Amino acid sequence: VQLQASGGGLVQAGGSLRLSCAASGGTFGNYMLGWFRQAPGKEREFVAAIRWSGGNKYYADPVKGRFAISKENARKTVYLQMDNLKPEDTAVYYCAAQSGLIATAVHRRDLYDHWGQGTLVTVSS
Repeated sequence: VQLQASGGGLVQAGGSLRLSCAASGGTFGNYMLGWFRQAPGKEREFVAAIRWSGGNKYYADPVKGRFAISKENARKTVYLQMDNLKPEDTAVYYCAAQSGLIATAVHRRDLYDHWGQGTLVTVSS
């Protein structure tokens, strides 16, 4: 499984960005596709996830109501729409994938085997 993240950039506080994660190299029927982020000097943290089959969505509390995860099956692509961005959202954003992941474990970065290269999001105040 290969993952290619894109869409990062510089945006002012209150602005929006949409990240994309193109997946290839596998059939994703029972996969969980997730987004994590890592700010300078901090640990990588869970942001959002979506189950490929069924489309169940999960969010970390700091992004609920501002971020939306979605997928496009035909393109094997997962999106993260980020609205009302805040300076504390500044981080490198990574997409990740793991098969057979249960809902209560979607936030566990140690359980994801497949990672994209990361895309930098910078939010200026």
